[in-house]
Amino acid sequence: MLPSYITVKGYGEHEIEIQKSRFIAHVSRAETESEALEFIQTIKKKHWNATHNCSAYLIGENDLIQKANDDGEPSGTAGVPILEVLKKRGLKDTVVVITRYFGGIKLGAGGLIRAYGKATSEGINQTGVVERTLMRVVSTKIDYTWLGKLENELRGSVYEIKDIHYLDNVIIETFVKEEQADPFIAWMTELTNGQADCTLGEQLYLEKDVF
Repeated sequence: MLPSYITVKGYGEHEIEIQKSRFIAHVSRAETESEALEFIQTIKKKHWNATHNCSAYLIGENDLIQKANDDGEPSGTAGVPILEVLKKRGLKDTVVVITRYFGGIKLGAGGLIRAYGKATSEGINQTGVVERTLMRVVSTKIDYTWLGKLENELRGSVYEIKDIHYLDNVIIETFVKEEQADPFIAWMTELTNGQADCTLGEQLYLEKDVF
């Protein structure tokens, strides 16, 4: 699992017009090739009467899966420009379909490359990008008498509270970077005079908006 990476926020859609042709960008996250292919088919069914539904996706920790499809446009003028935008942006686990409704004016190879690149870039901007950072969830079990102090300290720190469970004791779940787990536990122990019971939980990705 990567320590951190950037990807799109979720599903997004954005339309631009170039020389009377409509270019509609459909952007989504896809963590497997089957998810990407399913998304592409969904868009193709939705826009079955479009002139072209060109696509590209980039999947895997090391971008092992990279595919581009021109869907009838001249070779290398649609799918590859879409893929190049994904690579230049450093995005992972992302699929894009650009739907084109031809407006009657031919753009030429250079014009098509620019148009598909622009539609992709603007579609990503509209969708938004997040950074996903791998975190360890640390559960801190304390007596209720420590709740106010610990919650206040945590909310004023670099750490982010995932959840608070109000049971016989209070359990505060906090997102902590792997390398900060030991210092975090030491800090909890110090704040509670040794009364905190900390346990390491699962690893999860924490998402933060890039834009």
